[in-house]
Amino acid sequence: MEQKFRWMEQLEADCMTHHESTKGDSGVNATLNPYSVGLKLIFRRLFWDLSLTARSHRKVLKALKNKYQGEKAVICCNGPSLLDVDFTKLNGIYTFGLNKINLIFAKNEWRPSCIVAVNPLVIAQNQGFLNETEIPLFLDHCARRIGINRSKNVTLLDSCDFPSFSRDCSISIFQGFTVTYVAMQLAYHLGFKKIALVGCDHAFSFNGNPNQIAVRSGPDVSHFDPSYFEEGQEWQHPDLLASELYYDLARRSFEQDGRSIINASTKTALRIFPQQTLEEFLIDGS
Repeated sequence: MEQKFRWMEQLEADCMTHHESTKGDSGVNATLNPYSVGLKLIFRRLFWDLSLTARSHRKVLKALKNKYQGEKAVICCNGPSLLDVDFTKLNGIYTFGLNKINLIFAKNEWRPSCIVAVNPLVIAQNQGFLNETEIPLFLDHCARRIGINRSKNVTLLDSCDFPSFSRDCSISIFQGFTVTYVAMQLAYHLGFKKIALVGCDHAFSFNGNPNQIAVRSGPDVSHFDPSYFEEGQEWQHPDLLASELYYDLARRSFEQDGRSIINASTKTALRIFPQQTLEEFLIDGS
């Protein structure tokens, strides 16, 4: 039956290709027509909702709702300070790895409980690992077109362009200009009461505009591994101000439900969340 919906997937891909081709060199549309934008969003979502793939992955996400209610979790971001973490202290703690977190595996025996990736450039560049690992993966459903295999450990997410904090990821998530924001929504969905960030330096070295796609030149000094984005690879410049806006929304969403997010990064420019050391977070019983 899945074959019946392949024409929808192809049409969705054609729509996205057309959308990209209508942009100028700056990546900005010459005009903004709310009707065409609205129709694009409706059709894109309709194609996804009618597929058997969407139904099966939504079922998985619904089964995970509040599975870890009241527990703690750690989101392992990819800044250089991630190397300061004593991963032996995370035994027994649910951990979210992000994007190319697998590059740290050669340095220790720790493995995250799951890995989250939504940026198509990152997914494509890390395709080999993502297709081989048995670690549970939460990926944007663009992964279907990139070549990620269908596997029991892969759960696909639908990314909606409406700015919000999703408390139920089985419907949609908003990317919030950073995969860390997606991990926060998943942490809420899974029921975690208190979240700690490590390696969230919130500092990047780049020349150009936020959200611009550029080619990496020289070693990557913004991530825990200098080959995170290798020489000649494309990467998307971060948007720190937009990220902070949605980090604040995540903080308020957690606090409204009696939950909390703290920043346990050893080096960080992010001041949205209260700060604790990782050790304090782990022993804190509140």
